[in-house]
Amino acid sequence: MLIRSLIKDTLSLQGFRVEFIDRYHFGIGVKIVPDQRYKPRCGQCGCLGQYRDTRAERHFKHVPLWNIPVMLNYSPRRIFCRHCKGIHVERIPWAAGKRRLTTAFACYLATWAQRLPWIEVARLFQCSWGTVASSVDFVVKYGLENRDLSGITHIGVDEIARRKGHRYLTNVYDLNTRKLIWSGEGRSEDTLRQFFKYIGVKRANQLQGVCCDMWMPYINVIKEKAPNALLVFDKFHIVRHLMEAVDQVRRNEIAEKGKAHKQLMNHTRYIWLKNPWDLTDNQKVKLGSLEKLNLKINRAYLLKEAFRNLWFYKTTGWAYRYLKQWFWWATHSRLEPIRKFAWMIRRHEDNILSYFKLPLTNASVEGLNNKAKVISRRAYGFRSVKSHILNLYHGLADLPWPKLLHTFV
Repeated sequence: MLIRSLIKDTLSLQGFRVEFIDRYHFGIGVKIVPDQRYKPRCGQCGCLGQYRDTRAERHFKHVPLWNIPVMLNYSPRRIFCRHCKGIHVERIPWAAGKRRLTTAFACYLATWAQRLPWIEVARLFQCSWGTVASSVDFVVKYGLENRDLSGITHIGVDEIARRKGHRYLTNVYDLNTRKLIWSGEGRSEDTLRQFFKYIGVKRANQLQGVCCDMWMPYINVIKEKAPNALLVFDKFHIVRHLMEAVDQVRRNEIAEKGKAHKQLMNHTRYIWLKNPWDLTDNQKVKLGSLEKLNLKINRAYLLKEAFRNLWFYKTTGWAYRYLKQWFWWATHSRLEPIRKFAWMIRRHEDNILSYFKLPLTNASVEGLNNKAKVISRRAYGFRSVKSHILNLYHGLADLPWPKLLHTFV
C-alpha cells in the first residue's frame, strides 16, 4: 500500500491513471492506462485528437524507490489530428519522443552526473554509460533551447586544451554571471564566428566589453563582429608572457655560463617568477644572495617587478606614460626575450591600455577553465568533441531544466 500511494502521489498524470502496481524479477512494475475522461493529445502539435487504435506496450524506466528499479508500462494510442491532418502517436507526458527513460529519471541521472563520474552513476543506478550520457544530452539540449541570453554585456574568451597535440576548445563566458555561454571546437576565426552567429547580430551589438588574450584570430573576429565593444587584453595573459620571457633569460644565461653556473642557479626558477610576498624564508635568503651578483636574470627580475606597477594606475594617461618609460627600460636592457616582450606590448598597446577604461580580466574564466578540466574527468570514456562540449555545458552553463510531472514527497 505504501508503494502504491507513493507512485500515485509522485506521478501527477492528468489524462492517465495507475491501474495496478506489481512486483517483478527486475523490480516494481506500474501499469498506466488512459483516463477516459480526457481526450489524447497529438505527439506532434499537442492538439486534441480522435482515438484511432492502440499500439504495443512500451516500457519506461523511472526513478527508483529505495534503490529498487521502477518500470512504467503503457500502451500508447494512435490518434487522428485535424490540425496536422494525419495519424500520429499521442503525446506521452512523462517521456520525450521515443526515449525509454522517463523525463524524471533522465534528470535524476543528469543531476548525479554533475557530482560523480558517469561510469559510477551507471553502476549505482544499474544502467549503461550510454544511458547516463544520453540523459545529460537530453537535459543540456533542453537547457540550450530554453535559456535566456538577454542582458549579456561583458564576455571573456579563452581556450582550453581538449587533448594533447594542440586540440583546443574555445569557451565564451559571461563575465557578470560567471557562466559558460558557448563552447566550440578549435581556436580559429571560424570557431569564434560560430559563436557570434549563435548569439545573433542584435546581441553582438549590445556587447560593451570583450576580454581575451592576444591571439590574432580572436582579435580579428571580435573587431569585426562586436564593433561597439571595447576590446581588453587580459592582464593575466600579459603577465604570463612576461614570466615566460624572464624564465627564458634564466635558461639562456645557464646555457652561456656552463655547468658551474647551473649549480648556482639550481632550484631558483620559481624564486624569479613568484610574487615577493609569496616567497618562503629560504627563498628570500637565496634571492638576496643572488641579487648581489651581476646576473642577467637579476635585470629581468627587476623589470618584471617594475611592470607590476603598471596595474596600480587609475587613468589611461598616467598608465600610458609609465608603460612608455618601461618600454624604454626593456628595450635597452640587452635581454633579447625581454625586448621581444616589450615590442609585443607596443604592438598591442591600445588594447592593453583599454583595461584602465574598463577593468575586465579573465581571472574568473581561468578558474572556470580549471573547473572544466575537473568536470571532463568525470565523463572519462567519451571520445567525441560533441560529448566533451555537452559535458561542459552541463557543468558550467547553469541551464534551465525540463519541467517534471514527477514530484518528490
